[in-house]
Amino acid sequence: MTERAALVFEDREYGRTELTALADGLAGRLARRGVGAGDRVALMSSNRPEFVLAVLAVWRLGAAVVLLSPAWRRGEVEHALEITRPAHAIGDHPVLRGLMPMLHLDEPIEPGRGDEVRYDPRADAVLVFSSGTTGMPKAVRHTHGSLAAAVRHWRDALGLTSADRIQIATPPSHILGLLNIVTALEAGAWLRLHRRFDLDRLLHHIELDRITVEMAVAPIALAIASHPKLERYDLSSLRYIMWGATPVTPSIAETVTRRTGVGWVPAYGASELPVIACNPLDGARLDTPGRPVPGVSMRVVSLETGEELGPGETGEIEVRSQSLMAGYLPAEATADALHDGWYRTGDVGSLDADGWVHLTDRSKEMIKVRAFQVAPAEVEAVLHGHPAVADCAVFGIPDGADGEAVIAAVQRAAPVEAEELIELIGSRLASYKRPRHIEFVSGIPRLPSGKVLRRVLKEQALKERDGRTSHS
Repeated sequence: MTERAALVFEDREYGRTELTALADGLAGRLARRGVGAGDRVALMSSNRPEFVLAVLAVWRLGAAVVLLSPAWRRGEVEHALEITRPAHAIGDHPVLRGLMPMLHLDEPIEPGRGDEVRYDPRADAVLVFSSGTTGMPKAVRHTHGSLAAAVRHWRDALGLTSADRIQIATPPSHILGLLNIVTALEAGAWLRLHRRFDLDRLLHHIELDRITVEMAVAPIALAIASHPKLERYDLSSLRYIMWGATPVTPSIAETVTRRTGVGWVPAYGASELPVIACNPLDGARLDTPGRPVPGVSMRVVSLETGEELGPGETGEIEVRSQSLMAGYLPAEATADALHDGWYRTGDVGSLDADGWVHLTDRSKEMIKVRAFQVAPAEVEAVLHGHPAVADCAVFGIPDGADGEAVIAAVQRAAPVEAEELIELIGSRLASYKRPRHIEFVSGIPRLPSGKVLRRVLKEQALKERDGRTSHS
């Protein structure tokens, strides 16, 4: 009897037994190169089955894997290597190969046989990088114990079983991609890995493979909602689509549900604590990422005093759990994020009396106008409601009179004037939340996770402003 596929990539299927044997074989090659318990191994790879095998092989040796994004440039990789100091490297990327000796994943992997592995829950398992929306990215250290707790939380939150079929097109070097892969393997679910994101291929495989759970971040949700031929695809196998990494845009989610009949399950997490909150699978709401998952404690503290706040009061969200990271590299960054076992998320929001989480925005991204705080997400939600807006991002730039000026970058789906959009925001929100200026752009820069790179937009806006000033 042929073993059921656990991982599928293009036309290639891997059973669980074959995955284990190939991981053992690759572990043997790494061991002969000197990889041992406690070492760190850099992994920079495209989306491919060998990425999964490399992670499993490194773990089988008691080493930790340092995940580097294949989208990074040389300077970003140099920074990551400098703060994590891996002794070995594996992957398929020329940038990593140019910086240190690398075992190339194109080399054939022969099956092997290893002993049963027992992971030390206190040992580092993976180092992933924080989103880096401000400053240089930090490495987030997860132990085998914290990662296993995150996998349990994710499996329970999604209701994932061996009957489920999922696919992954987002980079596995990001915490969400890795979490989805490991959770699918742990649950015995059927998993298709895609080489890259292609919307039509994704929709085709939902229909062809009878996918039951689809994972989406904001750019994917936007692409699905605006697909002109979406109704041609049979998506009836889906139990739901999960929306993570960014707050839900209700108008986008509702458009997809109206056109496909498929509902959404919003969730909330961070690289430092991968699963924080999730909606119930039945009766999910679009105005909240859900309630804290079992095993995660959450509280809201004052942005000014740090004192714990009551239901409905807005402040910074703090969380603690067995799934919490062990700390950052560089290590000195850890003290600002952890205190008394609580992780400071940097997210601003509230918990209502029934335990639902309501996110306002990132505290580091809040815009201060004449001492008033403006949440970019709040302004963006209004802009997204205009039919001529395909995508948008709101940010602040320094202003001599008001402290900061609100700026909106807008990608148009149809002709519209800036004055019309500013007037729309002014009709929905307080006057100080109206953008001073709207920049029309060809696209909104985002990380693979879907998070907006406001820093990039801010730098562009400042250059343009300074250029205008120097010529006036």
